[in-house]
Amino acid sequence: MWPLIVQLGSQFGRRYIIFPIAVVCGSIGYLLETSFSDRSTPALNDSIADVRVGRMIQSELSSDPTIVDSLKEKKFVPSTIFEKNVSPSLQRSN
Repeated sequence: MWPLIVQLGSQFGRRYIIFPIAVVCGSIGYLLETSFSDRSTPALNDSIADVRVGRMIQSELSSDPTIVDSLKEKKFVPSTIFEKNVSPSLQRSN
């Protein structure tokens, strides 16, 4: 009889013991997160598209259109694949 009880306890015991513990831990975590986090998102004055267009216009106006890289040097071709999409803040200044 005991081996049957132990076998059933090992099969179904995990569901009936672990699940309530997980629910309690998840509820406590949810309540702590709602009490400590700030859920209000401030409204934007301009749309994201307008801000992007403004940044692009500002970068075009700040650069000199007469200074162009030589096509023979091929600076536009990356030497490795890791240099293909580099953030402007991480680019090397030559």
